Amino acid sequence: MSKASTLSSDTALNNNTQAADSQKIAPATYTKAPINQLYRKLSGQVLDVAVKPKLLGELPEIATDDDTLTFYVLQDYSRSNSILIDLQTQECQLPPALVGVTDPTYQLDENAAIIFLHHPKAKENQLSPRLSRLVAATLQYPALKIRLVPVSILWGRAPEKEDSLFRLLMTDGWEDPTITKQLFNIGVMGRDTFVQFHAPQDLRHLIYESLDSDDPLFQTTTVTDNPLNSDASNSIINDISTDTNIDKEILGHTLVPSADANRELVRTLQHQLNVYLDKQRASMLGPDLSDRRNLVDKLIYSPAIKHAIEKEATSTGKTVREARSVAKGYANEMVNDYSYPIIRIFDRFLTWLWTQLYDGVDVHHFERVRELAMDHEIIYVPCHRSHVDYLLLSYVIYKRGLSIPYIAAGDNLDVPVLGPFLRGAVAFFIRRSFRGNALYTAVLREYLHTLITRKTPIEYFIEGGRSRSGRLLPPKMGMLAMTVHSQLRQTVKPVVFIPTYIGYERIMEGGTYIGELKGKPKESESLMGLLKVSRKIERIFGNVHLSFGTPLHLTDFMTKFDVPADSLPDDRTDTPLDAKASAMVDNIGIKIMQNINKAAVVNPVSLLSLVLLSAPKAALDEQICREQIALYQNIARQIPYADDTVITDMSPQDIINYGIKLKLIERTPHILGDIIQVAGKQAALLSYFRNNILHVFILLSFLAALVARNGRIERSRLDGIVSQMYPFLQSELFLHYPSHNLTETLEQKITNMQAHGLIVDLGDGILSVPDANSRCYQQLEVLATPVGQSLERYFMTLALLAQQGSGNLTAGEVVDLCHLLGQRLSVLYADDIPDFFDRALFLSFVNALIRLDYIQTDAETGMLTFDKRIDDIAHHAKYVLSPDMMQILQQVASLDEEAIAHAMTEIKNKKQRKFGRKR
Repeated sequence: MSKASTLSSDTALNNNTQAADSQKIAPATYTKAPINQLYRKLSGQVLDVAVKPKLLGELPEIATDDDTLTFYVLQDYSRSNSILIDLQTQECQLPPALVGVTDPTYQLDENAAIIFLHHPKAKENQLSPRLSRLVAATLQYPALKIRLVPVSILWGRAPEKEDSLFRLLMTDGWEDPTITKQLFNIGVMGRDTFVQFHAPQDLRHLIYESLDSDDPLFQTTTVTDNPLNSDASNSIINDISTDTNIDKEILGHTLVPSADANRELVRTLQHQLNVYLDKQRASMLGPDLSDRRNLVDKLIYSPAIKHAIEKEATSTGKTVREARSVAKGYANEMVNDYSYPIIRIFDRFLTWLWTQLYDGVDVHHFERVRELAMDHEIIYVPCHRSHVDYLLLSYVIYKRGLSIPYIAAGDNLDVPVLGPFLRGAVAFFIRRSFRGNALYTAVLREYLHTLITRKTPIEYFIEGGRSRSGRLLPPKMGMLAMTVHSQLRQTVKPVVFIPTYIGYERIMEGGTYIGELKGKPKESESLMGLLKVSRKIERIFGNVHLSFGTPLHLTDFMTKFDVPADSLPDDRTDTPLDAKASAMVDNIGIKIMQNINKAAVVNPVSLLSLVLLSAPKAALDEQICREQIALYQNIARQIPYADDTVITDMSPQDIINYGIKLKLIERTPHILGDIIQVAGKQAALLSYFRNNILHVFILLSFLAALVARNGRIERSRLDGIVSQMYPFLQSELFLHYPSHNLTETLEQKITNMQAHGLIVDLGDGILSVPDANSRCYQQLEVLATPVGQSLERYFMTLALLAQQGSGNLTAGEVVDLCHLLGQRLSVLYADDIPDFFDRALFLSFVNALIRLDYIQTDAETGMLTFDKRIDDIAHHAKYVLSPDMMQILQQVASLDEEAIAHAMTEIKNKKQRKFGRKR
């Protein structure tokens, strides 16, 4: 017999349904006895004065017009909790909590719509009486529908301290919470109280899931075939609660498990609800805290660090005590010092700050994080645009009801005043470089392992530093490898990475970034620098956008790369990852970057920047500007870059007005039509925001450039050129389209461009531009521009390699020389746009050439060697770049040996001066 038969047979269900249909079913009513209403009103007024709860998360969607009964599930019984939930249900217009629920049809008569899992009347077997009665009624009446809404109440959000005397005194256990505890909560924590309503759960569905479990009690329950003659059915639920008063004649029409099975069923459901609420509480508060000094001591005396200390003593000649002292110093450098008062200060300060800086903070796809937080070790891996990222992401997570992640911050932020505050707000500081320092590496690995095994959410910026160009930087695999290393040592909760896109419409460090790209020394963080930034608070910064990308589960990658769990010794930090695990780490890093870009937000400023910077002189007729913006919006919506990509819903005119409001563009009145142009000295800054979304439109731009520059082009030639150049664009912009499906992707985009009139299909595999005097042709020319600078960098690099010949330059020399040439080209010919100043872009291209085996590195000399395939790639440039631009690039890349020697000497001296300043 199936487990489902323990509930009812088809015959019994039909009989019971017919019986219910034969009589008028009276709807459930929420009783409002005068004495109850008076108590409810007076107690609510008193509590409302002292307690100002804050709602966390999203309100559940509960239909109030259906016949489903709603009960709220709380863990601990207390009058203050009851009244608080009642006030919140009134305020949020949810079904009431502190009113009776009466339904004669189903013999329900409950004096409140709240289920306490830890109830003072739950004496026998610690079962909740109300939950027991509701389970009994659900089993008895197939038509009865009950939804349970679990609710978390936090009187303060400070994680509890381990071995805390205060915690011991104030914990109530199973008993009715003491008056002292309730008065303490109301008086001390009343203004720091949080309530979260979780997703509703159907009680009948929970019951069926429990009966479908592997519990042998439910599998072996005996049910008679004829319920009318069943003696066992008459005694069902009698042991659960004496208050149920179920008509035994009705019981005879329904098959349910035995009394023992019912008790176990209620116990199972109660345990499931308890576990669910415990996990929700942990996801909101984080793990219990250990005193910082104790944490440092536990870290230093762990088996893994004791082993590392012994190795350090052996290799350096130090005593074990001296090596331990060094290790303890490293631990004190990095270990955070969580302070809930500092968190509350930051909460109030940042709430004020965001209202001063931004018009709003838009958050997308956060619910996917909430769904994972209970059962997974969350690793947030955001892109890094600004120092504001640290504060903004933590603020958003905290305000939405999850615990703040511990943030890996560079020790350059550990400055007076600011450093201690950040450390108290769960930042842990790490050195920017510690290559070759085995003991420091061991301490950091063990600290990260400690956080992960304690189920602490973590955040680190996988790019390693802030992007100065607006593009994503190549991922740094250090922290990622340490995370994988920890999971392979010991798995407590499965690790999931949350790629997070952060997009601004104005950025505080914008001017500094442009200067640094052009060669100005980087400004060190200091209190004075913080004060300088604070002067910008009155400026307008528009909106800021956070988008949480598709999660990446480490277990999926372990399966893909055949990396077994718990495959590293738990008591060592220095066990190296094998080749498969290392390849897995590299793949995860790339996938994180791709998923960050997939979660991009095409905001009004980035879209406006993309349009205007593609126009001659960065100016367009206002009508043409509106049409170009609308074109980009339509294309991006019809063929989305990815499901997670968000496109602004502002109208083109509103986007233009918004850019003028932010003082990024300006309108020049003209009798033949107003002109929209980039405001003075804003072009370089707007290129930053254009680069945030360049990946969304880059393939469209490449296709447009191939058609526009040639007038007509064979489809087969177009496909061949794009296929050969795509890996370089993919490497630079972390495009997610797989190469093996590229032809299908191109077909979709070309079809879409044809639908918009941008490309004309002449037949016989020939694609053409539209009429030269048409509006579509002008739009095609603007769309073709963005890809140009990437291809110019590629051609210039290839021209340098070809002119210098195989075996004459190292990879580092090629990148440094191209960086210099790019700076010169930008100043002379490219309107000072800073893309050519970004060394990372040249590094990405050279690495892609090496990875694709177009060039090889000599193992002994480090020189780059290559063959004529380099010329084959460069040959494609003539299909995209104008002859004039190709000639300019050839001239710029022409360097004799003396010029190269001089340039390399200057670069070496500059690096030495920079290193000296850091020291």
